[in-house]
Amino acid sequence: MKRVPFISCALIIAVVSCGRNEPVDRQASKAQSIPDVNAPAPTAIGEPHKNTEPAKPLPAPSVRIPAAVQGRWGLAPADCTSHPSAAKGLLIVTPDELRFYESRAVPAADVAADGNSISGNFAFTGEGQSWSRYEALKINRNVLTRTEIKPTASFSYAKCS
Repeated sequence: MKRVPFISCALIIAVVSCGRNEPVDRQASKAQSIPDVNAPAPTAIGEPHKNTEPAKPLPAPSVRIPAAVQGRWGLAPADCTSHPSAAKGLLIVTPDELRFYESRAVPAADVAADGNSISGNFAFTGEGQSWSRYEALKINRNVLTRTEIKPTASFSYAKCS
C-alpha cells in the first residue's frame, strides 16, 4: 500500500480552502465600498485637483471676518513681495472672504468669530470646483495661524507690510 505524502495532502487542502467564493471574514460582505485610493489628495494649499464638474458660485458670507484677521498674509517672505502669479502661499483676508492662490472661500452658516479669530466651515471655489472645509484662523502676536481638518494641517502666516 502506497502512502500519499503529508505535503501533498496539505497542498490539496490549501488549494480547496482558497477556492471559496465567499470572503474570509463573513462580516466583510457587509462592508461598504472601499474608498478610491487613486483619487488625488488636495494640494498643499488646500485646493482639490482638477475636476470636470463646473464650480458652484460661492454663497453670501454668513459672518464678517474680524478686522484683526484681515490683510495680506504670507507663508514665506517672497509671498508678500513676489508677483501675484508667483506668490502661491499668499492669503488675502477681506471682511467677506479668504483668497488663496487659486481659490476663494466664504464663511458658512456655522462659523463662529470673535475679535481675534474665526472658525467653522467655509465654502470654497477654485479651479472649476466647489467644496466645503473646516478652517480656523487665529491671530497670536502678529502671526496668523490657519488650521484645517481632513487632512489636519496647520500653517503660520506673517503679515505682509
